[in-house]
Amino acid sequence: MDASAYFDTDKLRALLEGVQNGSVSAEDALIRLRSARLEDDLGYARIDSARAMRRGAAETVFGESKTARQIAGITKRMLDGGAGCVLITRLSPEKAEVLEGSGIKLEYDAAARAAIAGEIPPVTPGGKILIATAGTSDIPVAREAYMTLRSLGAEAEEMYDVGVSGLGRLLSRLDAVMSADVIIVIAGMEGALASVIGGLASCPVIAVPTSVGYGASFGGVTALLSMLNSCSPGVSVVNIDNGFGAAYQAWLIAKAAEK
Repeated sequence: MDASAYFDTDKLRALLEGVQNGSVSAEDALIRLRSARLEDDLGYARIDSARAMRRGAAETVFGESKTARQIAGITKRMLDGGAGCVLITRLSPEKAEVLEGSGIKLEYDAAARAAIAGEIPPVTPGGKILIATAGTSDIPVAREAYMTLRSLGAEAEEMYDVGVSGLGRLLSRLDAVMSADVIIVIAGMEGALASVIGGLASCPVIAVPTSVGYGASFGGVTALLSMLNSCSPGVSVVNIDNGFGAAYQAWLIAKAAEK
C-alpha cells in the first residue's frame, strides 16, 4: 500500500475511526500505516510524504536552482504518491514548458512564476482573505500568494494598486478591508501601506515587502525595516517577495477563523 490513503488528515481520521468502531482491526491499521511511505528518497531529493498528514497541506516545490528534470521527478513522485496537487514556486517559463512536455498537467502563472501540478482542489470553507498591493509593480508577488491559496483550496479577494500615494483608492475599498478575516499587504518602496491598513483593519495583517523601488530601497530592505517597525499593532512581516509564506500563514488564520 502506498502513502496515498494517508496523504491528508481526513483519510487518516477515517482509518482511526474505523479502528474505533471495529470495522478495521488494530493489526490491519498498523500494517497500513507501516507500509505507507513517510519519506521518499529520490537520491537528489527526499520527499516528505507525511507533510500533509502533519500540516494539512502537501510539500511545496521551490523551483529556483533546481533543474527541470529534478522538478519533474519530484512532482511526478508526489502526484503518484497521492498528492492531489503540487505547488511549484519560482518556476521559470522554460522549466514550465519542460514539465508540460513531460506529461505533467500544469496550470502556470507567468506573472507569479508559480504553477499548480495535478488537480486544483475545490474551494473549502474558510475565513475571508484579502490580498492588497500598493502598486501594479507588486502584482507578481500577489499572484504568487494567490496561486498558493488556490493550491490550498482557499479563496481570496484581490485589491491591486491601492498605495498611499493615492489614498482615495484605498478609502473607496474600505468595505473589503473591514470585512476581511486576514489581509496580505504587499508593498515596495517605503512599505507604508501595511501600517495604513493595519490602522484600519480589525483582523491580522501580514505584510510582504517587495524588492520594487529605486536604489535606496536596497532591494526591499527599506520596506522590510519599515514594516518591522510599524506602529500599527497586529502587523506581522514575512521575508522580501515571499508571497508564498504570507499566503500559507493567511490560510492557517482563515481556517482558524472559520472554526
